[in-house]
Amino acid sequence: MLSKNDLRNYYAEQILKKLDTYQTNLKHDFAIKDRINSCYIDDLLNESDVIEIYKAFPNKEELLPLKDIREHKYVGIQLNKYNPILEEIIYAFQDTRIVSLIADITGFETLVADEYLYAAGFSLMEYGCFLNPHLDNSHDKDIKNYRVLNLLYYVTPDWQEDYGGNLELWDRGLKQPCRTIHSKFNRLVIMVTNRTSWHSVSPINHHGRRCCISNYYFSPQPATPEKYYHVTSFRGRPEQQLRDVVLRGDATLRNMVRKIFKHKLKKPHFYKK
Repeated sequence: MLSKNDLRNYYAEQILKKLDTYQTNLKHDFAIKDRINSCYIDDLLNESDVIEIYKAFPNKEELLPLKDIREHKYVGIQLNKYNPILEEIIYAFQDTRIVSLIADITGFETLVADEYLYAAGFSLMEYGCFLNPHLDNSHDKDIKNYRVLNLLYYVTPDWQEDYGGNLELWDRGLKQPCRTIHSKFNRLVIMVTNRTSWHSVSPINHHGRRCCISNYYFSPQPATPEKYYHVTSFRGRPEQQLRDVVLRGDATLRNMVRKIFKHKLKKPHFYKK
């Protein structure tokens, strides 16, 4: 059995090798114009290792439920409460070598890892779970750096596209059809997060667990030329007109409150080591 540090490095070495091998293709895909900057790579880790990661996920009863009109999912934040495999795979993505390589792939001059994993960690979704269209919170927990990249690593074996739980990217806004990326086993998705990167997770219609490892990278500079600040902001789907009105009002109110008290409000969603 590998030690925690050895296990983290074991995962990191595999990720580095795969990213380096397909670096040119990933860079090309991420730079495609007229859509939310994004790319993905399959077969990231050895299959047996991913299955062990999946098996390490706890039952939903051990996780924090997030359930309202905006979202329905279960998340793990305080990682020392769970199987150490989960902490090591999450922090493997924070390896400085991987951060540097992804900076080259995505074109960011400076990327910063986040030891506190603000809003990151892992999530479990099951039948009926969903995530409405939203923009991620614009900054890190200390409102110092901009959140610029979202890394989503899917680890559920044999998860079929028609099960739902797929990433939806609203490239042309919420009035136009979205682009769907299948939350396929052993697939890593890298996507920009900025003022227009509306994304969601399609409702799950399968009785199973869709498990995901999430990481964010930050930068002193925003992902767009202009500076900005906003909280996580949700919208309704095109067919959810009433919900959209409610969620837009909710986002406006929370943005106003946060701008007034931005350094005084409690920010609970980070790993307290």
